[in-house]
Amino acid sequence: MIPLEQIQIAQQRLAGRVIRTPLLRYRGDAPATVYLKLENLQPIGSFKLRGALNAILQLQPSELRKGVVTASAGNMGQGVAWAARELEIECTVVVPEGAAETKLAAIERLRGRVVEVPYERWWQAIEESSFDEVDGIFVHPVQDEQVMAGNGTIGLEILEDLPSADAVLIPFGGGGLSVGIASAIKALRPEAGVFAVEPATGAPLRESFADGEARKVDYQASFVDGSGSPALLPKMWELARGVLDGATAVSIDETAAAVRLLAERSRVVAEGAGALALAAALAEKGGSGNVVCVVSGGNIDSAKLATILAGGTP
Repeated sequence: MIPLEQIQIAQQRLAGRVIRTPLLRYRGDAPATVYLKLENLQPIGSFKLRGALNAILQLQPSELRKGVVTASAGNMGQGVAWAARELEIECTVVVPEGAAETKLAAIERLRGRVVEVPYERWWQAIEESSFDEVDGIFVHPVQDEQVMAGNGTIGLEILEDLPSADAVLIPFGGGGLSVGIASAIKALRPEAGVFAVEPATGAPLRESFADGEARKVDYQASFVDGSGSPALLPKMWELARGVLDGATAVSIDETAAAVRLLAERSRVVAEGAGALALAAALAEKGGSGNVVCVVSGGNIDSAKLATILAGGTP
Protein backbone atom coordinates (compact mmCIF):
# COMPACT_ATOMS: atom_id res chain seq x y z
CA MET A 1 0.00 0.00 0.00
CA ILE A 2 1.20 3.50 -0.82
CA PRO A 3 1.15 5.59 2.38
CA LEU A 4 -1.78 8.01 2.57
CA GLU A 5 0.51 10.88 3.55
CA GLN A 6 2.56 10.34 0.40
CA ILE A 7 -0.59 10.56 -1.72
CA GLN A 8 -1.77 13.67 0.10
CA ILE A 9 1.61 15.36 -0.48
CA ALA A 10 1.34 14.41 -4.16
CA GLN A 11 -2.08 16.09 -4.26
CA GLN A 12 -0.54 19.30 -2.93
CA ARG A 13 2.34 19.05 -5.40
CA LEU A 14 0.04 18.56 -8.37
CA ALA A 15 -2.46 21.26 -7.42
CA GLY A 16 -2.81 23.65 -10.34
CA ARG A 17 -0.74 21.40 -12.59
CA VAL A 18 -3.37 18.77 -13.40
CA ILE A 19 -7.13 18.99 -13.74
CA ARG A 20 -9.28 18.00 -10.81
CA THR A 21 -11.53 15.88 -12.99
CA PRO A 22 -15.29 15.69 -12.42
CA LEU A 23 -17.22 12.74 -11.03
CA LEU A 24 -20.43 12.52 -13.07
CA ARG A 25 -23.49 10.30 -12.72
CA TYR A 26 -23.89 7.84 -15.61
CA ARG A 27 -27.39 8.30 -17.01
CA GLY A 28 -27.74 5.06 -18.92
CA ASP A 29 -29.38 1.86 -17.70
CA ALA A 30 -27.21 0.12 -15.09
CA PRO A 31 -27.66 -2.37 -12.23
CA ALA A 32 -26.20 0.14 -9.75
CA THR A 33 -25.87 3.88 -9.27
CA VAL A 34 -22.86 4.43 -11.49
CA TYR A 35 -20.50 7.39 -11.45
CA LEU A 36 -17.76 8.18 -13.97
CA LYS A 37 -14.40 9.60 -12.90
CA LEU A 38 -13.39 11.36 -16.11
CA GLU A 39 -9.59 11.20 -16.35
CA ASN A 40 -9.97 11.40 -20.13
CA LEU A 41 -10.33 15.16 -19.54
CA GLN A 42 -6.71 15.62 -18.46
CA PRO A 43 -4.63 17.76 -20.89
CA ILE A 44 -3.06 14.62 -22.37
CA GLY A 45 -6.37 12.71 -22.38
CA SER A 46 -5.24 10.31 -19.66
CA PHE A 47 -4.61 9.93 -15.92
CA LYS A 48 -0.92 9.30 -16.62
CA LEU A 49 -0.09 12.99 -16.25
CA ARG A 50 -0.58 12.72 -12.48
CA GLY A 51 2.01 10.03 -11.85
CA ALA A 52 4.51 11.26 -14.42
CA LEU A 53 4.52 14.81 -13.05
CA ASN A 54 4.67 13.71 -9.43
CA ALA A 55 7.72 11.52 -10.10
CA ILE A 56 9.64 13.87 -12.40
CA LEU A 57 9.12 16.95 -10.24
CA GLN A 58 11.10 15.18 -7.52
CA LEU A 59 14.19 14.44 -9.61
CA GLN A 60 17.35 16.39 -8.86
CA PRO A 61 18.57 19.03 -11.36
CA SER A 62 21.63 16.90 -12.11
CA GLU A 63 19.35 14.00 -13.05
CA LEU A 64 17.00 16.15 -15.12
CA ARG A 65 19.89 17.33 -17.30
CA LYS A 66 20.21 13.78 -18.62
CA GLY A 67 16.60 13.79 -19.80
CA VAL A 68 13.96 11.16 -19.06
CA VAL A 69 13.02 7.83 -20.62
CA THR A 70 9.93 5.68 -20.19
CA ALA A 71 8.36 2.59 -21.75
CA SER A 72 4.74 3.05 -22.66
CA ALA A 73 1.98 1.96 -25.00
CA GLY A 74 1.26 5.65 -25.37
CA ASN A 75 -0.42 7.36 -22.43
CA MET A 76 2.47 7.32 -19.96
CA GLY A 77 4.65 8.47 -22.83
CA GLN A 78 2.44 11.51 -23.18
CA GLY A 79 2.58 12.17 -19.45
CA VAL A 80 6.36 12.02 -19.34
CA ALA A 81 6.66 14.07 -22.53
CA TRP A 82 4.33 16.73 -21.11
CA ALA A 83 6.38 16.96 -17.92
CA ALA A 84 9.65 17.04 -19.88
CA ARG A 85 8.37 19.86 -22.09
CA GLU A 86 7.35 21.85 -19.03
CA LEU A 87 10.84 21.44 -17.55
CA GLU A 88 12.58 21.91 -20.91
CA ILE A 89 14.42 18.58 -20.87
CA GLU A 90 14.77 15.73 -23.37
CA CYS A 91 12.29 12.86 -23.40
CA THR A 92 12.40 9.44 -25.08
CA VAL A 93 9.44 7.06 -25.11
CA VAL A 94 9.95 3.37 -25.93
CA VAL A 95 6.75 1.96 -27.47
CA PRO A 96 5.74 -1.51 -28.67
CA GLU A 97 5.20 -2.12 -32.35
CA GLY A 98 1.57 -1.51 -33.25
CA ALA A 99 0.96 1.17 -30.61
CA ALA A 100 -2.00 3.44 -31.36
CA GLU A 101 -1.11 6.11 -33.89
CA THR A 102 -3.18 8.67 -32.01
CA LYS A 103 -0.98 8.23 -28.95
CA LEU A 104 2.30 8.25 -30.89
CA ALA A 105 1.35 11.44 -32.69
CA ALA A 106 0.49 13.05 -29.37
CA ILE A 107 3.91 12.13 -27.91
CA GLU A 108 5.64 13.71 -30.88
CA ARG A 109 3.50 16.86 -30.63
CA LEU A 110 4.81 17.18 -27.08
CA ARG A 111 8.36 16.98 -28.48
CA GLY A 112 8.95 13.46 -27.21
CA ARG A 113 11.16 11.12 -29.22
CA VAL A 114 9.46 7.81 -30.06
CA VAL A 115 11.50 4.58 -30.28
CA GLU A 116 9.42 1.65 -31.57
CA VAL A 117 10.57 -1.85 -30.62
CA PRO A 118 9.11 -5.40 -30.72
CA TYR A 119 6.66 -6.14 -27.89
CA GLU A 120 9.13 -8.52 -26.21
CA ARG A 121 11.87 -5.85 -26.04
CA TRP A 122 9.35 -3.31 -24.76
CA TRP A 123 8.18 -5.65 -22.02
CA GLN A 124 11.83 -6.36 -21.11
CA ALA A 125 12.40 -2.63 -20.57
CA ILE A 126 9.43 -2.57 -18.20
CA GLU A 127 10.60 -5.65 -16.33
CA GLU A 128 14.16 -4.33 -15.98
CA SER A 129 13.25 -0.65 -15.40
CA SER A 130 15.80 0.42 -17.96
CA PHE A 131 16.46 0.92 -21.67
CA ASP A 132 20.20 1.20 -22.20
CA GLU A 133 19.97 2.12 -25.86
CA VAL A 134 19.28 5.79 -25.01
CA ASP A 135 20.46 8.21 -22.34
CA GLY A 136 18.21 9.50 -19.59
CA ILE A 137 16.67 8.69 -16.20
CA PHE A 138 14.16 5.86 -16.55
CA VAL A 139 10.74 6.72 -15.16
CA HIS A 140 8.91 3.44 -14.69
CA PRO A 141 5.34 3.67 -15.99
CA VAL A 142 3.92 1.47 -13.26
CA GLN A 143 5.95 0.48 -10.22
CA ASP A 144 7.58 3.79 -9.28
CA GLU A 145 6.11 4.68 -5.86
CA GLN A 146 5.91 8.36 -6.74
CA VAL A 147 4.01 7.49 -9.92
CA MET A 148 1.56 5.44 -7.87
CA ALA A 149 1.23 8.23 -5.31
CA GLY A 150 0.33 10.63 -8.10
CA ASN A 151 -2.26 8.17 -9.38
CA GLY A 152 -3.62 7.84 -5.85
CA THR A 153 -4.78 11.46 -5.91
CA ILE A 154 -7.69 10.20 -8.03
CA GLY A 155 -8.83 8.17 -5.04
CA LEU A 156 -8.72 11.22 -2.79
CA GLU A 157 -10.87 13.16 -5.26
CA ILE A 158 -13.39 10.33 -5.57
CA LEU A 159 -14.02 10.28 -1.82
CA GLU A 160 -14.10 14.07 -1.61
CA ASP A 161 -16.92 14.08 -4.16
CA LEU A 162 -18.66 10.83 -3.12
CA PRO A 163 -17.88 9.91 0.49
CA SER A 164 -20.48 7.12 0.28
CA ALA A 165 -18.78 5.21 -2.55
CA ASP A 166 -19.49 1.49 -2.15
CA ALA A 167 -17.22 0.19 -4.91
CA VAL A 168 -14.57 1.53 -7.26
CA LEU A 169 -13.75 -0.22 -10.56
CA ILE A 170 -10.36 0.54 -12.10
CA PRO A 171 -8.80 -0.58 -15.40
CA PHE A 172 -5.68 -2.65 -14.84
CA GLY A 173 -2.69 -2.49 -17.16
CA GLY A 174 0.47 -2.73 -15.10
CA GLY A 175 -1.19 -1.97 -11.79
CA GLY A 176 0.07 1.50 -10.94
CA LEU A 177 -3.35 3.12 -11.31
CA SER A 178 -5.29 0.55 -9.31
CA VAL A 179 -2.72 0.28 -6.51
CA GLY A 180 -2.50 4.06 -6.19
CA ILE A 181 -6.27 4.61 -6.09
CA ALA A 182 -6.91 1.60 -3.85
CA SER A 183 -4.28 2.80 -1.37
CA ALA A 184 -6.15 6.08 -0.95
CA ILE A 185 -9.62 4.50 -0.84
CA LYS A 186 -8.72 1.80 1.66
CA ALA A 187 -6.97 4.28 3.97
CA LEU A 188 -10.03 6.53 4.13
CA ARG A 189 -12.97 4.18 3.48
CA PRO A 190 -11.84 0.58 4.05
CA GLU A 191 -15.37 -0.80 3.70
CA ALA A 192 -15.51 0.23 0.01
CA GLY A 193 -14.70 -2.53 -2.46
CA VAL A 194 -11.93 -1.79 -4.94
CA PHE A 195 -11.66 -4.04 -7.99
CA ALA A 196 -9.40 -4.13 -11.03
CA VAL A 197 -10.80 -4.79 -14.49
CA GLU A 198 -8.88 -6.38 -17.39
CA PRO A 199 -9.79 -7.38 -20.95
CA ALA A 200 -10.46 -11.10 -21.24
CA THR A 201 -7.81 -11.28 -23.98
CA GLY A 202 -5.09 -10.73 -21.36
CA ALA A 203 -6.18 -11.03 -17.73
CA PRO A 204 -3.28 -12.26 -15.59
CA LEU A 205 -4.48 -10.46 -12.46
CA ARG A 206 -7.86 -12.16 -12.54
CA GLU A 207 -6.20 -15.56 -12.89
CA SER A 208 -3.67 -14.74 -10.20
CA PHE A 209 -6.39 -13.78 -7.72
CA ALA A 210 -8.27 -16.97 -8.58
CA ASP A 211 -5.20 -19.16 -7.98
CA GLY A 212 -3.66 -17.19 -5.11
CA GLU A 213 -0.33 -16.76 -6.87
CA ALA A 214 1.01 -14.92 -9.90
CA ARG A 215 -0.01 -16.53 -13.20
CA LYS A 216 0.88 -16.02 -16.84
CA VAL A 217 -1.83 -16.16 -19.49
CA ASP A 218 -2.17 -16.34 -23.23
CA TYR A 219 -2.30 -12.76 -24.45
CA GLN A 220 -3.95 -11.44 -27.59
CA ALA A 221 -3.46 -7.84 -28.66
CA SER A 222 -6.68 -5.88 -29.16
CA PHE A 223 -7.96 -2.34 -29.52
CA VAL A 224 -7.77 -2.19 -25.71
CA ASP A 225 -4.10 -1.27 -25.95
CA GLY A 226 -3.80 0.35 -22.51
CA SER A 227 -4.70 -2.79 -20.58
CA GLY A 228 -4.11 -6.51 -20.75
CA SER A 229 -0.78 -8.34 -20.68
CA PRO A 230 0.67 -11.85 -20.57
CA ALA A 231 2.04 -11.54 -17.04
CA LEU A 232 2.29 -9.41 -13.91
CA LEU A 233 5.33 -7.58 -12.63
CA PRO A 234 6.26 -9.40 -9.37
CA LYS A 235 6.30 -6.19 -7.30
CA MET A 236 2.89 -5.17 -8.62
CA TRP A 237 1.33 -8.55 -7.87
CA GLU A 238 2.39 -8.25 -4.23
CA LEU A 239 1.07 -4.69 -4.00
CA ALA A 240 -2.17 -5.49 -5.83
CA ARG A 241 -3.04 -8.54 -3.75
CA GLY A 242 -2.50 -6.51 -0.59
CA VAL A 243 -4.78 -3.60 -1.44
CA LEU A 244 -7.36 -4.76 -4.01
CA ASP A 245 -10.44 -6.80 -3.21
CA GLY A 246 -10.21 -8.74 -6.45
CA ALA A 247 -10.08 -8.57 -10.23
CA THR A 248 -12.51 -9.30 -13.02
CA ALA A 249 -12.41 -9.32 -16.80
CA VAL A 250 -14.75 -8.33 -19.61
CA SER A 251 -14.84 -9.32 -23.24
CA ILE A 252 -13.65 -7.13 -26.09
CA ASP A 253 -17.23 -6.89 -27.38
CA GLU A 254 -18.46 -5.75 -23.94
CA THR A 255 -15.70 -3.15 -23.87
CA ALA A 256 -16.60 -1.84 -27.32
CA ALA A 257 -20.24 -1.60 -26.24
CA ALA A 258 -19.18 0.43 -23.21
CA VAL A 259 -17.16 2.81 -25.40
CA ARG A 260 -20.28 3.25 -27.55
CA LEU A 261 -22.56 3.83 -24.56
CA LEU A 262 -20.20 6.39 -23.05
CA ALA A 263 -20.29 8.33 -26.31
CA GLU A 264 -24.03 8.04 -26.87
CA ARG A 265 -25.36 8.41 -23.32
CA SER A 266 -22.74 10.60 -21.64
CA ARG A 267 -20.98 12.29 -24.58
CA VAL A 268 -17.70 10.92 -23.23
CA VAL A 269 -14.95 9.70 -25.57
CA ALA A 270 -13.10 6.80 -23.96
CA GLU A 271 -10.37 4.55 -25.26
CA GLY A 272 -10.70 0.81 -24.78
CA ALA A 273 -9.02 0.67 -21.37
CA GLY A 274 -11.03 3.71 -20.31
CA ALA A 275 -14.28 1.82 -20.86
CA LEU A 276 -13.35 -1.39 -19.04
CA ALA A 277 -14.73 -0.26 -15.69
CA LEU A 278 -18.12 0.69 -17.09
CA ALA A 279 -18.27 -2.57 -19.03
CA ALA A 280 -17.73 -4.43 -15.75
CA ALA A 281 -20.34 -2.35 -13.91
CA LEU A 282 -22.92 -2.99 -16.64
CA ALA A 283 -22.16 -6.71 -16.38
CA GLU A 284 -23.03 -6.51 -12.65
CA LYS A 285 -19.42 -7.09 -11.60
CA GLY A 286 -19.28 -4.04 -9.36
CA GLY A 287 -22.14 -4.91 -7.06
CA SER A 288 -24.95 -2.53 -6.12
CA GLY A 289 -25.00 0.83 -4.40
CA ASN A 290 -22.73 3.68 -5.49
CA VAL A 291 -20.23 2.32 -7.98
CA VAL A 292 -17.45 4.52 -9.36
CA CYS A 293 -15.96 3.67 -12.76
CA VAL A 294 -12.59 5.22 -13.54
CA VAL A 295 -12.50 6.36 -17.17
CA SER A 296 -8.72 6.29 -17.38
CA GLY A 297 -8.25 7.83 -20.82
CA GLY A 298 -9.80 8.91 -24.11
CA ASN A 299 -6.97 8.48 -26.60
CA ILE A 300 -8.58 6.26 -29.21
CA ASP A 301 -7.84 6.23 -32.94
CA SER A 302 -10.64 7.86 -34.93
CA ALA A 303 -11.03 4.86 -37.22
CA LYS A 304 -11.49 2.51 -34.25
CA LEU A 305 -13.99 4.85 -32.65
CA ALA A 306 -15.91 5.08 -35.91
CA THR A 307 -16.10 1.28 -36.10
CA ILE A 308 -17.42 1.11 -32.55
CA LEU A 309 -20.00 3.84 -33.06
CA ALA A 310 -21.22 1.95 -36.14
CA GLY A 311 -21.89 -1.07 -33.93
CA GLY A 312 -18.71 -3.05 -34.51
CA THR A 313 -15.65 -4.15 -32.57
CA PRO A 314 -12.24 -3.15 -34.00
